[in-house]
Amino acid sequence: MDKKIKATGSVVEAFSNLLHVRFDGNIRQGEVAKVKVGSVELLAEVIEIAGQIAKIQVFEDTRGIKLNTAVEFADHLLEAELGPGLLTMIFDGLQNPLQKVAEATGVYLSRGVYIAPLDRKKHWDFHPIAKVGDVLKRGDALGSVPEERFSHTIMVPLSFFGKVKITSVTKAGSYNIDTVVARGEDEKGRAVEFTMVQRWPVKNALIEGRKVRPTRMMDTGLRILDTQFPILKGGTFCSPGPFGAGKTVMQHHLSKYSAVDIVVIVACGERAGEVVEVLRTFPELTDPHTNEPLMQRTVMICNTSSMPVAAREASVYMGAAIAEYYRQMGLDVLLLADSTSRWAQAMREMSGRLEEIPGEEAFPAYLPSRISAFYERAGEVQFKNGKTGSLTIGGSVSPAGGNFEEPVTQASLAIVGAFHGLSRARSDARRYPAIDPLISWTKYLNEVGVDLDPKYKGWADKVRATALILKDSDEIGKRMEVVGEEGVAIEDMLTYLKGELYEFCYLQQNAFDKEDAYSPLDRQIEMFALIQKIFDTRFEFDTHDAARTFFLNLQNELKNINFLPYASEKYKEALREIQKKIALKEGKVHA
Repeated sequence: MDKKIKATGSVVEAFSNLLHVRFDGNIRQGEVAKVKVGSVELLAEVIEIAGQIAKIQVFEDTRGIKLNTAVEFADHLLEAELGPGLLTMIFDGLQNPLQKVAEATGVYLSRGVYIAPLDRKKHWDFHPIAKVGDVLKRGDALGSVPEERFSHTIMVPLSFFGKVKITSVTKAGSYNIDTVVARGEDEKGRAVEFTMVQRWPVKNALIEGRKVRPTRMMDTGLRILDTQFPILKGGTFCSPGPFGAGKTVMQHHLSKYSAVDIVVIVACGERAGEVVEVLRTFPELTDPHTNEPLMQRTVMICNTSSMPVAAREASVYMGAAIAEYYRQMGLDVLLLADSTSRWAQAMREMSGRLEEIPGEEAFPAYLPSRISAFYERAGEVQFKNGKTGSLTIGGSVSPAGGNFEEPVTQASLAIVGAFHGLSRARSDARRYPAIDPLISWTKYLNEVGVDLDPKYKGWADKVRATALILKDSDEIGKRMEVVGEEGVAIEDMLTYLKGELYEFCYLQQNAFDKEDAYSPLDRQIEMFALIQKIFDTRFEFDTHDAARTFFLNLQNELKNINFLPYASEKYKEALREIQKKIALKEGKVHA
């Protein structure tokens, strides 16, 4: 954070963590400032400038700040430090490595302690790619180093604009990140040096390449998502739900099972207990796709509800910048923000202190544009070498009282490509995941259908038809609550039972069962095809009780299949038995 001081000032007013500073010199909005409180320097950010008065928000507790407290402005915006060593790390919203901060200050973190995000002592095996005489631009590869199981590209910094002619490249060897790995001359003949580390303003989108339309499915292992409401690599989704509906649990599942290269988790305003649980369990988990420790592909940004509220906004943008950086290497990245509601609450608090005209529910009028700008940082990017990288963004939303009409949920729905609405009633009924299929939707079904058509012809049309069965089943169920089972036609009763079977046997999963917690795509297709066979079969029953008894037995048999190892002999035998049972019962009368 130490750079040339550009301007100085002193505090003239203070409102909690919002300070009014009279300054001399030139500053800009978003610039980092340092507030000197005794021997401690507290970081802050300029959020508004009016004449010679700058309004800055301090990221720490502001005890001890008084009239004429000195402030220094640094000549840079709030930045992320990007380079080898980000994976496996746990940062706060300002990219301080929390473990190192705890080692320096003890269990209770002290304010004003800022530690370099990346390890300066660790050496990396550098392999040069660029050659002397090459003319490169921002984002072009200078070399690479192995980081966990990935090849980490050392590139011309994204903050470098123009062209550079390489004059020397460091030979292959083991170096720390501050080692100069390449030198060159820019278009004006000035000498430039490049190390393994670069910096980027977190609130600016980091991208070099051409955005393309996402087409590849992101396999999550959750049947209700992959089948009914799929997500694309490079797409966006949000998961609103009331307290206790399972938003955080679902995001934990996505972080473990999603078929991506890198996962960036941003705990923005979450309860400390939930974050501590993640920090304890994650290092012990194994990546089901590689059988390697899950932390090797994970970066965590932790800004709990007990931490200063001003840093919440920074944590979301910090996560986005790190995720975009790995996308530039041609990797598939998933960014999970939990929760965007508490990020919006932080914006509302700052807006109130700035005395801005409030919008709906006192949120700032610019809330929708801020949320849109965040989700728009997602996407699939194609580079000039033909490779692509993707960034998928998923945000959980915590609407007060489960009201999906509130501003944060509505602003999210206006921009995302998939909506996974969670229900407290389904959660209380122990249905996992508690996504309500009657209110959820996705814009990506056609793209997924094209991808899966070779394995299952007409996938998208079948999924839409199944959604209609669920809707009809729900309406018939409500009618039966009034008139009873005997009060509806047998055909309607069968529609109701088919919807119940699909819900119970397919859309619900057992998170504690090894086989059912993660359902591979091939297994989903096989099970979905079997259920479609049941839907298409014309059954005939004499009584409502006979129909219910048959479908309850079928439910139990189908549910038990989910707990058998896929492609095992027991699984195949159980599948054959169900198929035989359906064939024998087709068109027959059952008393």
